[in-house]
Amino acid sequence: MKPQHIVLIVGTRPEAIKLAPVVLAARGQPDRWRCTIVGTGQQREMLPQALAEFGLAVDYDLGVMQANQSLAGLTARLLDALDPLLRDLAPDWVFVQGDTTSAMAGALAAFYRRIRVAHVEAGLRTYDRFAPYPEEVNRRIVTTVADCHFAVTPRGRQNLLNEGVPEHAIHVVGNTGIDALLWIRDQLGSSLPGAPESLIQALTHRSLILVTGHRRENFDHGIQQICLALREIAARFPETVVLYPVHLNPNIQEPVQRILSGQPRIILLDPLPYRLFVALMSRATLILTDSGGVQEEAPSLGKPVLVMRETTERPEGVEAGNALLVGADRARILATVAKLLHDPTLYKAMAHVTNPYGDGHAAGRILDLVLRSG
Repeated sequence: MKPQHIVLIVGTRPEAIKLAPVVLAARGQPDRWRCTIVGTGQQREMLPQALAEFGLAVDYDLGVMQANQSLAGLTARLLDALDPLLRDLAPDWVFVQGDTTSAMAGALAAFYRRIRVAHVEAGLRTYDRFAPYPEEVNRRIVTTVADCHFAVTPRGRQNLLNEGVPEHAIHVVGNTGIDALLWIRDQLGSSLPGAPESLIQALTHRSLILVTGHRRENFDHGIQQICLALREIAARFPETVVLYPVHLNPNIQEPVQRILSGQPRIILLDPLPYRLFVALMSRATLILTDSGGVQEEAPSLGKPVLVMRETTERPEGVEAGNALLVGADRARILATVAKLLHDPTLYKAMAHVTNPYGDGHAAGRILDLVLRSG
């Protein structure tokens, strides 16, 4: 049988991490799969770094990234670049992951060419079009054109059924992000691979609060509130270090550097290699994030996570007791961190390892199901 040709479209670091297990699994079966990675360049600096963690690189780089790009401009450039490439490659399937603008444009470009679309991490919903923005609408658009929908949890499956997606096209497989996390974790020892010596020294005899924050809906007021909370946390708890790998987007860099640069026990770094980030998650006492992926990864590592958003499309972690919604609110963030650091019982209850998001075998399930679908 001729191998199925799949094109995987990746634009951002999270997409690269979550699609890497699919690529590795496919390339391990060359008699079944021919695999092409298309990088859009939506996050030009971080994408190659993330793929390299898994020994991968893009086969085609569209290079659409521009400084201070608008969503409309990015979408137009993506569609314009993807259409002739998909025409020439003529794959059997296009794989997109999640809800980025690259994923949305990739699915739409494939639909225009009548190429089947597999949506990895399908069915996430907040039912608020502007939270997260523009991701909530992006993933709904992907749903309308996808042929196979790979949901992480039964809730995602039900969301899709409620929207009229045929039952036979929906499969609950877990999240490939957990595949990637466990693959990296199992290779780590107790060290922090590639960490600056200054960071290692700063963490000696101190607990770590690890922060990620980059969501578009938190630009301006939200990120300022987050930064003010982090500054107060560092001042109030001298036994802790706050580590914030800062997204390269200028809308994040400017307020973060202005408010937090030079503050005692606050370390600002460029985005970290995924391997080091996993090691730091394992080392952390608390994780504060507005990232969707981190909400899924923390339970596998037994780490309480505070979600700095008002809504989440991943309520399973909140329901399991591992995550708390605190919003981008200075007072709520500070009060919740203080409570967790002062209340061992509450901390222990949140730190138990229960992960509703996967068991590390999602990629294999996805490929088997795609083959069965013809």
